[in-house]
Amino acid sequence: MANIAGRKVPVDAGALWGVRSLAIGIEEEFLVVDPVSREVVSRADAVVARAAGVLGPCVSAEVTRFQVEVMTPPSTSLAELGGHVSHIRGAAGEAARAEGVGVVASGSPVLGAVVPVPVTDKPRYRDSARRFRALLDEQCICGVHIHVDVPDRERAVLVSNHLRPWLPVLLAMAANSPYWCGRDTGYASWRTLTWSRWPVSGPPPYFESVAHYDALVATLLDNGALMDVGTIYWDVRPSAHLPTIELRVADVPADPEVTLLIAALARALVATALGDVERGESAWPIPGELLRSAYWRAARDGLSGSGVDPASGRLLPATDLVLRLLHRCRAALDAGGDLTFAMAAVDRLLRDGDGASRQRAAYARRGRLTDVVDVLLDRTAGRPVSRSAAP
Repeated sequence: MANIAGRKVPVDAGALWGVRSLAIGIEEEFLVVDPVSREVVSRADAVVARAAGVLGPCVSAEVTRFQVEVMTPPSTSLAELGGHVSHIRGAAGEAARAEGVGVVASGSPVLGAVVPVPVTDKPRYRDSARRFRALLDEQCICGVHIHVDVPDRERAVLVSNHLRPWLPVLLAMAANSPYWCGRDTGYASWRTLTWSRWPVSGPPPYFESVAHYDALVATLLDNGALMDVGTIYWDVRPSAHLPTIELRVADVPADPEVTLLIAALARALVATALGDVERGESAWPIPGELLRSAYWRAARDGLSGSGVDPASGRLLPATDLVLRLLHRCRAALDAGGDLTFAMAAVDRLLRDGDGASRQRAAYARRGRLTDVVDVLLDRTAGRPVSRSAAP
């Protein structure tokens, strides 16, 4: 038994895939902000160009000129992955400062006007704007995407089925987008609600096989709901060209530690699911409507209230759902050498609150949204939060 926030977590020692053989890669999206007004500004192209001198292909533009995307090389060690995250965030921050701006890890813009959104001048993004029209107007949102190795696409699709029940609790743990352009939305993850408008987004369907997956994708391409396979925005998706699976459910966390925690949990969940697949165990086919209701509750409340147990539809304390997730993958965390880190990080998260709660606490101290942005600037860089803005 392990002790987290005063609660006992039992060990599930079921058969596992070789966790240490599963490499992880991380993509994080940041918003570019003016350091004086703290509003988002369309200067991402200059930041990307300068950061590329240090990071090379590990930094790139996103769909809007408010956003910068960074990515780590794949790593099998969480310690090595953490080093990459720290280095890349630091380099992106230095490049931004050299351009007279800053970068923040927030799922949505705290301050600034974003409509109409300045679309990055690339053919694919222009095509996306023509096809999806006003859906792009609120794409000033940022997530963290975790890529985990899997042996092949067939197993990736079956693993996706096993991951579906755990997506809402991962969403709640990483919730970090309560504000939208000067307004408190009342949600912990407004980014999740924004994404849900897209035709292929949110929790993935339950798939019988990779042939079932490919047939549905082909239909969605044919009817125009997808522009290409890059616009499959389900929160779990197999790579079209690599033996990996990608988890896309989480807001980008302000704290690098939370990014690493989500990565560790993602790998452990994938390894546990691979073990189930190897034993021929099918995932429970949770109805899509029930899963979406769990998403809505997690997006609204984060870790601060109750969440929906997707298996039963009942409300449970969010903390209980986190402990269930740990029960599910604790043996895999242990086998991967990540258990001590994950337990300590979860304990801090449950004690200090999710990112949305921290943003609101920064605002509550003096009633200034500029303080929220200042806290985000510090946390994104891994610096101690400045005294003037600390909650």
